[in-house]
Amino acid sequence: MKSGTIIEYIDQQKLICAAVVDVKGKRLRLVTEHDKEVSLSASRISLTSDNALPESTSRTATVESLKSTVARRENLKQEIDLKELWELLNEEGEWIDLTTMAEYCFSDTVTSDHKSAIIRAFFENRTWFKFDHNRFLPYTPEQVEQMLAKKREEERRQKVISEGAAWLKKLAGDKKAPECEHADEIITALKGWYIHERESRHFALAKEILSAANIGSTETVFRILVKLGIFDAHENIDLIRMEIPRNFSEEVLTEAKKLVDNAPESFEGRRDLTHLKTITIDGRFTTDYDDAVTLEKVDDKHWLLGIHIIDVAESVKRGSLIDRRAMFRASSIYMPDQKIPMLPPELSDNLCSLVEGTVRPCISVMVTLNRFFAVEDFEVIPTVITVRRQLTYSGANTLAADGDEELATLIKIGQAFRQKRMDAGAVHISLPEVSVHLDDEGAPVITTVDRESPSRMMVAELMIMGNWLMASFLARHGLPAFFRLQPDPKERLFKGEESSLFLNCMQRKQLSRAYITQKAGHHSGLGVDAYTTATSPIRRYYDLVAQRQIRSVLGLEAPYSEDDVAEVSQHLDIPMGNIGRIQGNRRRYWIYTYLESKVGERVEGLVLDKRRHSYQVLLLDYMIEVMLPASGLTLKSGDHVQAVIQHADARKDNLAVFVG
Repeated sequence: MKSGTIIEYIDQQKLICAAVVDVKGKRLRLVTEHDKEVSLSASRISLTSDNALPESTSRTATVESLKSTVARRENLKQEIDLKELWELLNEEGEWIDLTTMAEYCFSDTVTSDHKSAIIRAFFENRTWFKFDHNRFLPYTPEQVEQMLAKKREEERRQKVISEGAAWLKKLAGDKKAPECEHADEIITALKGWYIHERESRHFALAKEILSAANIGSTETVFRILVKLGIFDAHENIDLIRMEIPRNFSEEVLTEAKKLVDNAPESFEGRRDLTHLKTITIDGRFTTDYDDAVTLEKVDDKHWLLGIHIIDVAESVKRGSLIDRRAMFRASSIYMPDQKIPMLPPELSDNLCSLVEGTVRPCISVMVTLNRFFAVEDFEVIPTVITVRRQLTYSGANTLAADGDEELATLIKIGQAFRQKRMDAGAVHISLPEVSVHLDDEGAPVITTVDRESPSRMMVAELMIMGNWLMASFLARHGLPAFFRLQPDPKERLFKGEESSLFLNCMQRKQLSRAYITQKAGHHSGLGVDAYTTATSPIRRYYDLVAQRQIRSVLGLEAPYSEDDVAEVSQHLDIPMGNIGRIQGNRRRYWIYTYLESKVGERVEGLVLDKRRHSYQVLLLDYMIEVMLPASGLTLKSGDHVQAVIQHADARKDNLAVFVG
């Protein structure tokens, strides 16, 4: 190849025309139509012209000549009708070389300009022919239709992007946005972008729309979706991201109503305990009552304590539609602004709840206590009960303080059982509980709950006792269940009960992770030799399975096998993990929302640990941990420090403080 030869090559999806300046082996030095000098491998040439420019041609003249050549070839390209050409040739089904294709298109003698025009036309429009360097294969009609459909979709997509960008610009401002033809598609893309980010199949489209609209912040997108009524201002994104159903289907609600309408009026084969003074004690916002207690004095040396758990399995049969949905949900979800029950409200708050004054079937643990309130014996039996007193924790505390002998004795029983657990090596961690709920205006209200109040302590201890005894019952009969085990703590910082908040926080960090197996074993934290959760079958599917296993021993239904329990465990692992995160995140969200209005206010903190450039601090009024910049401070773990709220952003899950 000599100097002056005009060639064409493809670079970055463009056809470039150039003239050879020099040849060195297999590399060419070129000057392009854009007056750029490049080095190119000879193998990249798409077309070599028949003619060449004189070697004496100046660079300026060379560039002008190249531009004229390109213009001439572009004009020839306009004469080519690819669709007409395809209709003529598609039935051939064979490759056609460049020269033959040029002869089909032009009546004149074929020149390099004609060949270039062909390459340019086919390179620009790939709908009709497959293009391979210098030969062409007509696509089949089916392939062409696919190509055309793809082209139409891309044109439509570009329209969605341009119109969507204009629409979002107006929505992002204060102007009222006009109607948008593609609103549904754009909203779907934005939701996917905001909720699932790159995992969304609509991510690419949303990114292009937002880029065209010059919108890059997630806050702006969230505000737009709120403005459109897609999200609430306090939307719980976790529920959407984790696909947690907030409501029940009509089919499930219908089944629940049938269970209520056809509920039995009498229960054969159960011990009738409706004459006892049965008590429930719960929080003031509780609507689903799953446990109750009774107390009878047998003689001067013995008491009979009843721990009664609503028999949900009597109504919700294994494998039924409601049961399958309950296993899918895994647990009720309790958040400051919403409760999502595991069972439909007709069951959780009615038929399967220990509502005051109603006759309800229960699985009861009847515990014989000696005069020192130590457990001597127990039995697990099916019963029917009627709640006589439905108390709140504060109400029970007041009654006990005013001399209610029954409640006072129950509190003593709780204290005695706690001491037994402490003596057995239980790790008792006592930390304040912060309650978060919304007032009638939807604003967060934050209060500190004394978890060690007499009634709360008593209920907690009696439920631990009930779970321990039911676990022992299942283990005794060799039935698989969800037994909870916990190894000894990495380190014991104290024995018994400890009043120091700092030591309680530190001891909690030393606990070993609890785990679930099908065989009973030691639970170090609770100080018992067997433990399961069976006292909340309305709220947790784990507890419902335990209840069914107990019922199988009592002859009320068939048991789960080890394989059955393992299969249920596989279904529950992920949703139970998600529920813990949802509840924790939502609680923190509302605390941060509350703190958004407290910027500049002082809060008391407890230093937990020293990091490289900051301190890990527990804000005592809210029981949340934050990082406090060291900024020259000299503090040690256990110190109290005054901090000032610098910034709070609930939506971004961000809280910043500085030393006060």
